This record gives sequence, structure tokens and C-alpha cells, in this order.
Amino acid sequence: MYSNEIQIKLARLSQYLSQNNLDGILLGTRANFAWITAGRDNHIVSASETGVAAILATPDKLICLTNHIESSRFRTEELVGMGIDVIDFPWWNPEPARDTVAQVIAGRRIATDGPDFGLGLPSLPAGFNQLRWSLTDMEIQKYRYCGQLASAALEAVCRQVQPGETEFDIAARLEFEVQRTGAFPYVTLVSTDQRVFDYRHPIPTPRKLQRYAMLVVCAEYRGLIASCTRFIHFGPLPDDIRKKQQAVCNVDTTVNLATRPGRLTSEVFADLQAAYEANGYPGEWQNHHQGGSTGYAGREVIATPSTPHPVLANQAFAWNPSIQGTKSEDTVLITDSGLEILTTCSETWPKLTGHAPQGDMLRPDILTR
Repeated sequence: MYSNEIQIKLARLSQYLSQNNLDGILLGTRANFAWITAGRDNHIVSASETGVAAILATPDKLICLTNHIESSRFRTEELVGMGIDVIDFPWWNPEPARDTVAQVIAGRRIATDGPDFGLGLPSLPAGFNQLRWSLTDMEIQKYRYCGQLASAALEAVCRQVQPGETEFDIAARLEFEVQRTGAFPYVTLVSTDQRVFDYRHPIPTPRKLQRYAMLVVCAEYRGLIASCTRFIHFGPLPDDIRKKQQAVCNVDTTVNLATRPGRLTSEVFADLQAAYEANGYPGEWQNHHQGGSTGYAGREVIATPSTPHPVLANQAFAWNPSIQGTKSEDTVLITDSGLEILTTCSETWPKLTGHAPQGDMLRPDILTR
């Protein structure tokens, strides 16, 4: 009835429900809706984490609950052919909505990730998000595509922008390049010149580009989010930036090669800290979060020195070490046989070799024009 991807997830869900003495769960956040439906979308408002439809998931069945405004589209477009029933209710009256959902639940023990339609349902017990972390074969295929969309969008914009354009101009172009492929610009950051050195999370401003720019994108495709960062410099690259870029790529190489199935995230983080010190920037990691595991959230877990979670096979990570004015970030897949860069840059993009105790790794360099 359901795709192989959904069947795998229902099996994981069945074990989770058994462990928590539940009959089912109600999933209305965008991340969880996408996960349980193999990448379908329930959002209308971009800034909202909760969508306009929820999935009631039990070990053997998925039911979509939404209002009259949305139900036709979910039946004929979003969920068509998936074997997921759509049950609707009036948008203007919460009482019929509550009664409808109560009838569907039929007295079963249900927990929710947010929406409860006035029924007072308990929140999901701890550990649910971990069901999302080890990716299925189909998710890996979609993630590869998502990573290439993100990287290609960044490269295209870096090759198009010109001095005199504002950060708003650059951000708009970047979001266009992402969205025209069918992906969604989950995060767009742009900084130019001194702002590259001043801020690690630079939302765009009217400031005009003179010589140096950092472009960051998190692109979402079928619920999966690929993150990457690229830089462009007009004219010869100053020596201090070149030195920092080599150092941060060494750190990035170290942390990526240290991320292996079975290792604790805290152990990987310790290698990252040591790499900062070995490259002459001890303590720099304290000035910005360093990334962590990713997937259906920009970061499933932001790593810290005490993060306990072990690295899983087929888990995605997006590390983003930074040294003032430079940064290195790509989304990677960790497997039993090694590491795969999902946001790999093109053959024509400049690269430098990052050095680490575990070996070397090609990293994106700063594009000079």
C-alpha cells in the first residue's frame, strides 16, 4: 500500500510506540509531516514550523487531517496516489474540527508534536526525532539532488554578482536560483566586506558589495535540508584571508573525517577543538556554533563538547567551522564505507586541500574574479 520508504518509517514508528505505550502519533510540524509522508509538504506560511495539515500515524495506517480549504489540494496533488486518506472539517469552527479528530482517534492513546485540535493530547515522548536521523536509500537519493541544487545555486550567484549590488540584490538572486528548481530557500544569509568579519549570521542589508562577500544557503527539497557556504572576492586575495581560509579548511577536513559511525558527537567535537588549536586559532570555536547533524531540520542537533549522541550510519552532517572572515561548510553523508559530500562544488570551482591527522580532503576555495 505504501512506498518502501514509508514502510521502513512505520516499522521504526511501531517500535517507538511500543516503547512509549502509545497507539499512534499526530504529526503537524513541517519536518515530521515531510518525514512520515516521504517528503510531502504541509506548509502555507513560510515562517511557521507547523503546517495546515497533520498526519495521524499508527503502525499500519496514515490519515491526513486538514480543513476544507486545503483538503482538495491534498487529495488531488500533495498526497495523490499515496494511499493516505484525507479527512476534513470546517475551517471556521473549532468544535466540528475537534469532534472529527476525536472520532478518528477513537479513544486511542495518541501523542502529538504540536496540534491537538483542543483535545489536550500529550506531547511526543523524547526520542522521536532520532527516528529521522538514519536515512533510507530513497532519502539519500533525494538528498543528493537537494545538495546539488544548493551548491549549484550558490555557484551561479557567485559568478553573476557584481560590485555595487546590494546584499538584498544578492539574496534575492540566490533565493530565485533555489526556488526555480522546486527547492525552498530555508535560510539565506549574505554579508559583504566588513560585515563578513563582523557577523557570523548576517541577514542581508542594503549595504553594497565592494570586494568580498559570503553567501550561505540552506535549501529544502522534499523536507531534507542541505546547507553550504561560498565566498567571492574581487581582486587579489589578501594574505590574511588566505591564511584563515587554509586554516578553517584544515579544521573542516578534520571534523568531517572524524565523523564516523559509532563515535560520540562529543568525541568528534573534541577533534574539532584540537584542530582549531593546531591551526593557530584556539578558542575560535566559541564564537559560532560549529554545526552538527542535519536532515529534516537545518540542524537536527547542534554539536557541543558534551553532545552524547553517537554518529549513525547513513546520517547527514553539516559542520560549519569559521574563523573571523572565513568559513567552510558543506552537507555530507556519513556511511559505513566513508564520507560523501552532498553539496559538492563543480569541477570549475576553485578548491584547496584541507589537511588533517586522518588525511587530506578537497574543500571549496574562495572564488576570485
